[in-house]
Amino acid sequence: MNWQVKYALENINKKPFSRSIAEYVDGDVIKITTEEQPDVLAVISDALTITKDSAEAYLADNPQIDFICGYRKECVWQGEAIAFLQSKNVGWGNFGTLCSAANTGTANTAEHKVYKFAARLIHQYGIVESVHRELDRVFCVTLKNGCQVRVGMIPDYEPTADNIRSFWAEFGPVDIAWNINPNGEPSTTAKGAGDELGCKVLKNEGMKAYLQSL
Repeated sequence: MNWQVKYALENINKKPFSRSIAEYVDGDVIKITTEEQPDVLAVISDALTITKDSAEAYLADNPQIDFICGYRKECVWQGEAIAFLQSKNVGWGNFGTLCSAANTGTANTAEHKVYKFAARLIHQYGIVESVHRELDRVFCVTLKNGCQVRVGMIPDYEPTADNIRSFWAEFGPVDIAWNINPNGEPSTTAKGAGDELGCKVLKNEGMKAYLQSL
């Protein structure tokens, strides 16, 4: 049994007051049983990146699965993989997303809980013509005036200059570093790093107004 499957089973079965129990099925697949909810077959992946090819391979090996879980905190999902899974009614996201979805019976439609709200919000701005999801945390947004911006989502509570520079180095240049954590606030040094790199560091409250200014 692979390490990530072992930890997923332990974490589900040892959760205090949990309504769910989990059992090993085969390979990287587990079954989660929750009171008054459908059973969930989930792949627990240790991949650092989930691509469309790897998502297709998981489904080819396990056509009945409901959810693919990227167990590593640093796991990155490619946009094509996300679109493929959504077209097949298979949920995707981190371990926390899987546990929440099992409890609510929404495994087949669930999406990464860290990025879910922001991903929906960007589509609701009237000035946005279209949104292409490049990665779980990167959108290429086309505005109705034809302007295109690349937006990177930063979930940290209080992003630092290092958070901004590291994101830029790993995922490429962005026009907006969007701090999607609703509670924190980007540090002054983070905003300074954004200015040096040529990107705006914004919270939810400033996103719409900035896009309207372009």
